Amino acid sequence: MTPEKAKTSITTFPSSAEIVPEPLGVVLVISAWNYPFLLSLDPVVGAIAAGNVVVLKPSEIAPASSALLAKLLGEYMDNSCVRVVEGAIDETTALLQQKWDKILYTGNGKVGRIVMAAAAKHLTPIILELGGKSPTVVDSNVNLEVTARRIISGKWGCNNGQACVAPDYIITTKDFAPKLVDALKTELENFFGKNPLESVDLSRIVSSNHFARLTKLLDDNKVSGKIVCGGQKDESKLRIAPTLLLDVPRDSLIMSEEIFGPLLPIITVNKLEESFDFINEGTKPLAAYLFTNDNKFKEEFVKNVSAGGLLINDTVLHLVVHTFPFGGVGESGMGAYHGKFSFDAFTHRKAVLYRGFTCDGSIRYPPYTDTKQKTMKALVAGDVIGVVRALFGWS
Repeated sequence: MTPEKAKTSITTFPSSAEIVPEPLGVVLVISAWNYPFLLSLDPVVGAIAAGNVVVLKPSEIAPASSALLAKLLGEYMDNSCVRVVEGAIDETTALLQQKWDKILYTGNGKVGRIVMAAAAKHLTPIILELGGKSPTVVDSNVNLEVTARRIISGKWGCNNGQACVAPDYIITTKDFAPKLVDALKTELENFFGKNPLESVDLSRIVSSNHFARLTKLLDDNKVSGKIVCGGQKDESKLRIAPTLLLDVPRDSLIMSEEIFGPLLPIITVNKLEESFDFINEGTKPLAAYLFTNDNKFKEEFVKNVSAGGLLINDTVLHLVVHTFPFGGVGESGMGAYHGKFSFDAFTHRKAVLYRGFTCDGSIRYPPYTDTKQKTMKALVAGDVIGVVRALFGWS
């Protein structure tokens, strides 16, 4: 929070300047259920560090975590600085009716639009951490075993696909797809066993509503015959096995929305360069992944694909780089936080210029003679020689 010195120009000579970070005021954080502690406390830490007071609204879809956050923050934090409000739609609606100095919401685009509309009534700035269909493009020149393991880690190792940056679908060539499927099958069995529904390392689906939503995606006539691995379900235990679907039609239900679950469609193309158009035809994702050893293709991917963040030859790990901003673009969100960016997100950078009472030249005051106007133009342009010429009447 130390003021940062800023340069001044000849226009304001003599003067000094600084940029003073100041807290925005009262912040509302509405967090998500899939990482209920991280997505609650990470922005709260940033808001407190910047000097704000915070109201936290945890997700009601993770009620045990919400209750524990309310208990622990109420017991260990200064309640004049941090408050937790539990509840569902009614409580969130009541919170959004209030005037805040900033709102950070993590969740889906539908609710994000509601938050944005509510904030607009008070001209409240917002950060929206949303999601999208994060693509994973796989070249044929990769280390297949490592690629498969890293895709699995980012998809099923992260809450069984219930993560905003989980790989949503794969794009690879028609020739390479069978090899990739075989590698994924092998590593899935190594990680989760022959009966993944019994694996203690695989997360359950968060609720019966989300289980039904994912089941609907699988039961779509356009994809029900495309399953090449997995597909097993146990509704009583809210478990769905890791599921691969090959050659999924682009107009299928599973390709029309963020999956947010253990289903992974594989799209095949003739040439991998076709993946750019496929990705860019949709909304901008929160993350995009590429596996390749081709340096030129890496450059083309970075140049042509717009996403919240890109990662080459791995998945998800860019989130843990604290020197990176984390946030979306377009429909995957707006604004960013993490690390120092969390401090910046909840801070106003106030510009302060200091001047004394000396050197009060008449040039800035009427009447505006020809000499004054030429001198002012030169000052604004930072043209020292022009100032001298104007003062001496040298045109």
